[in-house]
Amino acid sequence: MTHSDPKTVEDAAALLRAGQLCAFATETVYGLGADATNADAVLSIYETKGRPRFNPLIIHCADLAMAETLAEFSPLARRAAALWPGPLTLVLPVRLGNGLADVAMAGLDTVAIRIPDHPLALALLAAVGKPLAAPSANPSGRLSPTTAFQVRLGFDGRVPVLDGGPCRAGVESTIVRVLEDQLVQLRAGAIARHDIEQALGLTVAVADKDAAVAAPGMLVSHYAPNASLRLDTTPKAGEAYLAFGKAQDFAGPTRNLSPSGDLHEAARNLFAMLHELDGLGTDMIAVAPVPDRGLGEAINDRLQRAAAPRD
Repeated sequence: MTHSDPKTVEDAAALLRAGQLCAFATETVYGLGADATNADAVLSIYETKGRPRFNPLIIHCADLAMAETLAEFSPLARRAAALWPGPLTLVLPVRLGNGLADVAMAGLDTVAIRIPDHPLALALLAAVGKPLAAPSANPSGRLSPTTAFQVRLGFDGRVPVLDGGPCRAGVESTIVRVLEDQLVQLRAGAIARHDIEQALGLTVAVADKDAAVAAPGMLVSHYAPNASLRLDTTPKAGEAYLAFGKAQDFAGPTRNLSPSGDLHEAARNLFAMLHELDGLGTDMIAVAPVPDRGLGEAINDRLQRAAAPRD
C-alpha cells in the first residue's frame, strides 16, 4: 500500500500525532519518525524496518528543555550539549518517568538523544510537541537514505516522506556516551571526534570494537548495499568502483567520493554513490582507500560495516 506524502510540516505532524510513521530530512540522513512516547508507533518502526528489537533508537528533541525531560544531564553532559543542534547524539542515563516507550530504549537504562540541525526537522518536532524516535529511514542493515526518493525506493512507497531536499552531511550522527568524567565515542559520524575534542577541550575515548550494543549503529553488519564490497583496493573487470581522490582509469561503472580528496565531500556522497552503483546491478563494488582521519573515521566505519559478513 502506497501513501501520499505530506505537503507541509503540519500535515506530517498530524500523521505523527496520530501514531503513524513519517520519514523526514535531517542534516545527517532521512529519519523514520514516530512519536517516541507511543509504544505502538515505536514498534511499527521496528516492524517496518525489520530492525532487531535489541537495537535502540535515537530520540530527536526540539530543544534542550525537551531533552532534559528525558535524561539526566551531568555537568559534562551539559558541556557536550553545547554542540547542539548538530550531528552529535549523547547517550545519557534515563530520567525516571520520562514518558518514553520502553521499546525505544531497547530495555537499556540509557537513552540516545540529539537535537537535529535542520530547519524542517526542528519545525516538525515543535509542531508535534513530543520527542520523535527516528532511526535512518531504510530497511534495517541497508544503505541509509540521503534523499526522499531513496526513502520511497527503499520502502516501495509504503512510508510517507516529508521532503527536505538532499541531506548535507550524508552520514549519521556521531554517538558519544557520557560517563561521569569521560566521553566515549560509540559510533563515528558526521562530527569528527577531533572536532568534538577541540570544541570541548578534552579527549574523547573510543569504545572497543566488540563492545555490547549500547547505541544505534553498533551492529557489525550494517549500512550494506545489495552488492558485496571489497575495501582498500583497486577494481577488477566486472566490478563497479567507488574511488576517492586521484583515481586510476577504469572502464567499469565508477563514482568518485571526492576527486580532490575532501573528506566532507566524501561523507556527503558516500551513501548516495553506493545507492547509484548498487542500482546498476553489480555483484561487487571495489572501494578505494580513504584516509582514517577526521570524517574519514566515520566513512571507514560505515564501509567496514557494509562489507562485513551478513547473517
